[in-house]
Amino acid sequence: MDAPQENDLLVFAEGGTEGKIITPGDVPLGGPPVAAFPMDPKSGRVRNRSRLNRVVLIRLALREISESTREHAAEGILAYSAVCTHTACDISEWIAEAKHLLCPCHGSKFDATDGARVVNGPADRRLAALPVKVSESGLMVAGSFTGRVGPRK
Repeated sequence: MDAPQENDLLVFAEGGTEGKIITPGDVPLGGPPVAAFPMDPKSGRVRNRSRLNRVVLIRLALREISESTREHAAEGILAYSAVCTHTACDISEWIAEAKHLLCPCHGSKFDATDGARVVNGPADRRLAALPVKVSESGLMVAGSFTGRVGPRK
């Protein structure tokens, strides 16, 4: 798989800005999440051949993010796999008041403030986080996914 690599830039995954580099200002505080794919900064090739590379970016106030989750964040921006750990549906909904990512297929909820831990199943495993950092060029990948993306085989 053409997995995200350290120093890949993050670009919009859809809409009128698809392929445009994401800056911290593009990720609104408190949501909604922004869908993104990594892009090789040297070749300009977007790593979108596998949906397993799709991430959701959410920006939260630092005081809302658990200490262990902050180590993967940049300026309050967190990146999580957009593939549910239950049956691999796309994580596409946001419950702003609770700060939960929601899978619309079977209702699994993941707490964005606490490492995307499962709040409500049927998913039984948290979403993998993708560490991020900020550079002059935009939002970048800072390491590998923290766990397996998608459901167990």
